[in-house]
Amino acid sequence: MPKRSMKHDDPLEDFTRRDITLDDVSKGVYVAGSGPAVIVMTEMPGISPHVARFARWVRDAGFTVYMPSLFGRDGAVPGAEEGAAVFQHASVSAEFRALASNESSPVTKWLRSLARFAHGECGGPGVGAIGMCFTGNFALTMMLEPSVLAPVLSQPSLPLNNPAGIEIAPDEVKAVRERLEREDLTVMAYRFEGDKFCMAQRFEAYAEVLGDRFIGRVLPDSAGNTDLAPFFERNAITPHSVVTAHLIDEAGQPTIAARDEILAFFRKRLASPRG
Repeated sequence: MPKRSMKHDDPLEDFTRRDITLDDVSKGVYVAGSGPAVIVMTEMPGISPHVARFARWVRDAGFTVYMPSLFGRDGAVPGAEEGAAVFQHASVSAEFRALASNESSPVTKWLRSLARFAHGECGGPGVGAIGMCFTGNFALTMMLEPSVLAPVLSQPSLPLNNPAGIEIAPDEVKAVRERLEREDLTVMAYRFEGDKFCMAQRFEAYAEVLGDRFIGRVLPDSAGNTDLAPFFERNAITPHSVVTAHLIDEAGQPTIAARDEILAFFRKRLASPRG
């Protein structure tokens, strides 16, 4: 994949933007690649050049990427003021439950339908899903959809007001745990050690409800990129975005190792028949 500047807006010209209507709700979805489907859910404040870069890595690893536009200006470098406005709007949107513990955001219903739709288009054993930051927990709730086989939670940050809370209803997490056990599946999760939005208590809460089906990776703060867009420079006072803004794109870096482990996880679950 050719190197692109992360400091300029990304035209996303190598993706096909499609309007996909599911459950009577239409959203723009950027699609690229071939092979089994992986849903890439953007972090706050939208599909930045860093998020698009990660989606391209997934595409180039042999998957069809479906990257829904959930908030923000697609392809934009996250500006401080614009990003703050997007965050504030999403925090009070009916689609998200930014402050609610033990509840799932309503948008996850649409995302489960997107996974089912993508599986129908792409075939294969099933679908992968990765959420980041504001969407970080969504891949777990998406496990209620049988086609989702490879969930990744990258710095899951909701609920914002409860470091030990998880953004999924108790009956749903019970159903997910039972499915993980029944089908011998696992949940991968990533955070930086000092992250103030996704703290150790949250991973402890996941481990409590999911047991050894939850595999949490904690990266040292020293592994985080410090050359940041204005939104992250102002708001991310600690390293936060494992595979996007705080990733250091150099061989041997812990964030690159995390990226490679995620891609390997998708390959293991999706690239060959189950059995």
